[in-house]
Amino acid sequence: MTHFLNTYLPNVVANWEGDNGFVVAIQQTLYMTFVSAIFAGVIGIILGILLVITTDDGITPHKAFYTTLDKLVNLFRSIPFIILLAVIGPFTKLIVGQTIGPTGALVPLVIGTAPFFARQVQLALVEVDKGVIEAAEAMGLSPIQIIFRVYLKEGLPELIRSGTLTTISLIGLTAMAGAVGGGGLGNMAISVGYQRFQNDVTIVSMLLILVLVFVIQGLGDFAVRKLEH
Repeated sequence: MTHFLNTYLPNVVANWEGDNGFVVAIQQTLYMTFVSAIFAGVIGIILGILLVITTDDGITPHKAFYTTLDKLVNLFRSIPFIILLAVIGPFTKLIVGQTIGPTGALVPLVIGTAPFFARQVQLALVEVDKGVIEAAEAMGLSPIQIIFRVYLKEGLPELIRSGTLTTISLIGLTAMAGAVGGGGLGNMAISVGYQRFQNDVTIVSMLLILVLVFVIQGLGDFAVRKLEH
């Protein structure tokens, strides 16, 4: 095995450990992915719920609020992530004190992901049976109770599917952030593999990202199957 690795993946072996090696890059990618997913998930769920309940047929309709929020979500969804990284640089530095490295990538990752997830949450929750919502209102449940007991409970499988899709998309964004100084496997693939013509580093970086995607997809599918049976 050692002979195989040294023969066919010499640059991977040479760059496996150390401050800028694969081990650190994997840790950085996991850090960026899951920390960003937590914050973007919370913000996205809040925004998605607000979009659902403030529509004309929502449980607390408010046309002006819905229209404003809807336009803002569309606006931030439309900004290419690579441009977002540069545009919000001063804001990122204000929040986390730096604009490069894994921590510096967190703010743009959250801002770039939360609107996307918010729209996914909205689409998941509008599928909740209107009859169940009307029954909850007839029973005298407050809007907060309806949100937690009806919307989030009934829409949980779809929310998990949406969360899985969003997390997978987030992995792609971490790779893009890594290519411009964010660290992680994206940085390994571009700064080390591509720019130094070390194709084995680029290929292994890609394979490791794919493994992470497959693991997250598998966990998401498993959770949905458990809930639906």
